[in-house]
Amino acid sequence: MNEVMRLLLVVIILGFQFFLSTRNNVYWGGIIPALLVILMAYFVITERTELLHTILITGVGLLFLLAEWGKGRKELQKRRKKELNKMRTQDI
Repeated sequence: MNEVMRLLLVVIILGFQFFLSTRNNVYWGGIIPALLVILMAYFVITERTELLHTILITGVGLLFLLAEWGKGRKELQKRRKKELNKMRTQDI
């Protein structure tokens, strides 16, 4: 796979992670990080990659995915607060 396709895949995954993180249920945002850990554990068990390489990729991947999760949750809270303020102004 060439570098442009890899970058595009990473951008799509991070975008989907942000989308899942903005859902009402907080656990939707945990699907992709859990899949990453399971996939990397599978690669280590089947000896497809080196352990240090896998740990590095898993750590960096989780860092980015959890950052997107946090941004998504903040966006959801901001949206809820905006909606609540809109409802309050209509009551007055």
